[in-house]
Amino acid sequence: MKSVSHSQLSVGHLPHFSFWQAGRFELNLASPLIMGILNLTPDSFSDGGQHDSLEQALVHAQRLLDEGADILDVGAESTRPGATPLTADQEWDRLAPVLTELVRWQRPVSVDTYHPATMSKALDLGVDIINDIWGFRQPGALASVASSTCGLCVMHMQGDPQTMQLQPIAADALGVVQRFFQERQDALLAAGVGNRRWLLDPGIGFGKTVAQNLALLRHQADLLVLGQPLLVGWSRKSTLGQVTGLDAPHRQIPSVAAALMAVERGARVVRVHDVALTRQALQVWMATQDFQGQ
Repeated sequence: MKSVSHSQLSVGHLPHFSFWQAGRFELNLASPLIMGILNLTPDSFSDGGQHDSLEQALVHAQRLLDEGADILDVGAESTRPGATPLTADQEWDRLAPVLTELVRWQRPVSVDTYHPATMSKALDLGVDIINDIWGFRQPGALASVASSTCGLCVMHMQGDPQTMQLQPIAADALGVVQRFFQERQDALLAAGVGNRRWLLDPGIGFGKTVAQNLALLRHQADLLVLGQPLLVGWSRKSTLGQVTGLDAPHRQIPSVAAALMAVERGARVVRVHDVALTRQALQVWMATQDFQGQ
């Protein structure tokens, strides 16, 4: 496993990553990628019920691609604090019609799920990425993905969606997340999953206080010590609401600002609702990198 010393991790001197093996695709990580969020849930914290029919979902998916999304991330179960969980069968009933169509578009498709049965069915359909808020800790999750070539998003979550904000991390969040990532990387390697297949996600808002979320952004580059690319999702999160006083649908500018700071601190993929605005901000950032010859 590639090792990166702390002396290399200052902003502007971050490690470079070549590509992410994600199913049908080798995604170039030389520049940051945008993962566009497609929620099929009636109760998502930000856009619940807006895309929960097949027609609405496909229209929104096309809009995300037109605006510059590199990856479509499709979820059918809300993971907001206190959300009611779905069974794997209920989740698949929502996902199957949309995924069946999207995999025909020849664009990278990710599924946001922690159900091993859903992972297996999605991979059988041809989905490229599994994005798991549980970090592939559920029984059978690793076995469901190990023999495929799919990409993995390995997220840290304290507790579960029903309790995570009632009992957030009690210690140093950065240290907790780093130790969790090391444990999951060991498990992935033991299961035979090559390290070019997974990205690490610190799980902003998943069992962390506002101060801890902000500290994870401030010190995000330190997570690169494990030698893996980062995926970060700040889009419309409640911490941004606490900072700005804005309701979720009106947090576009704070979301773009946080995504840009995440990229400056080493994130290779940002998961967002507002693709066009994020793309515009990253275009400006990339122009400054080109100007400096980086």
